[in-house]
Amino acid sequence: MDWKSGGDTNFAPIASADGELDCRGFWDKGKTDKDAMWTSNADLVPAVREYVDSVGANFGRVRVIKLEPQTREQAIRSIHRDDNNRFNPDDEGWVVRSWLELTDFPDSDMLLVDNGSDGLPDPATEVRVPLHFGARFLVDTQRLWHVVVHNGDAPRYALITSFETSPVLEQWVEQSIPVLA
Repeated sequence: MDWKSGGDTNFAPIASADGELDCRGFWDKGKTDKDAMWTSNADLVPAVREYVDSVGANFGRVRVIKLEPQTREQAIRSIHRDDNNRFNPDDEGWVVRSWLELTDFPDSDMLLVDNGSDGLPDPATEVRVPLHFGARFLVDTQRLWHVVVHNGDAPRYALITSFETSPVLEQWVEQSIPVLA
């Protein structure tokens, strides 16, 4: 689906708020980005469905993103934070996002930037995560500004999944994702 987020992007929704092929935020359906339902695309990618289910945590949007090449200058114009936790009750887990890189572009980076005192991205806090094939990382995208600088010559693909924080997710992270210092 032609859906814009952080550059020239397209998405294939694998799970959505109601099982429809929809890229909109769950808040459009009055929900927090969790308790998703599989779309018809999930039948086309059983390994993706198995991967998400194997985490064991409550999940929301599951999508494959296609991002066309873009320079740092182009990317910075699209830096953003997500709104994953709208309608999320205070006594439930926070929604975060995971990425699994499906293509190999080690010269491309996910830029993560914290807030400055003015509430805008503080360049002094920038961290770059290289996007080589198989890279996996988990980010609080509602807190951190983020965008991808894609220095490739072909589209980049990644699996993006929203997960609810919980002891189950924490255990998966400890067993599956190396911690970057």
